[in-house]
Amino acid sequence: MQAVQMGAGFRRLGILSVIAMAAMALAGCGFNTIPTKEERARAQWAEVQNQYQRRADLIPNLVATVQGYANQERTVLNEVISARARATAVNVDASTITNPAQFQAFQAAQNQLSGALGRLMLVVERYPDLKSNSNFLALQSQLEGTENRIAIARRDYNESVRDFNTSLRTFPTILWAKTIYGGTQPMQLFQATAAAQTAPTVSFDTGGALPQGAAPGSAPPANAGAAPAQAPAPAQ
Repeated sequence: MQAVQMGAGFRRLGILSVIAMAAMALAGCGFNTIPTKEERARAQWAEVQNQYQRRADLIPNLVATVQGYANQERTVLNEVISARARATAVNVDASTITNPAQFQAFQAAQNQLSGALGRLMLVVERYPDLKSNSNFLALQSQLEGTENRIAIARRDYNESVRDFNTSLRTFPTILWAKTIYGGTQPMQLFQATAAAQTAPTVSFDTGGALPQGAAPGSAPPANAGAAPAQAPAPAQ
């Protein structure tokens, strides 16, 4: 009887050992790699959404503050309001990052809002009283901090997505991507805007408006700064 019990115990121990070895083998060959990297990328996507929402929440107060000093700048203010409305109207969720059309629509809307905010900040330069307003300065600081967080969140998201997408195409994890995780789709990456890839134009001009047809930053005409030629004296 005792021998039978010992035999049953050994069998259970053998089964547990096989299960443990199988689990170790699966872990060692990348069985858990795809879901682990997928969850990491989705967490980074949630952070991107969080920072974009933070920016959207700052804009109403920013617009209201600027409007109090520069109400005549209605065109730029309306651009910001409209761009914010379009950006927040784009529906995004966890599936957006595997849907190229939805992801591009989201990125395009956010880029348009970034451009509108940039134009608003240029307009602010014309209003010294606004630039020195404590409420505006606080909002400007929060907006700048949020833009930095957005840039970091996008960078971290792109790194996680590249790592995840690579695991779908490389050995040994490609074996699981084609079998157990066959429905897993690659994720979309944020792309740099065209403006970000264009070198800025640098102008050292300090003499006011450029001559008609001259490009910003171009050299002044050869006779710039010379005294104007006097008209010839009329014939006697």
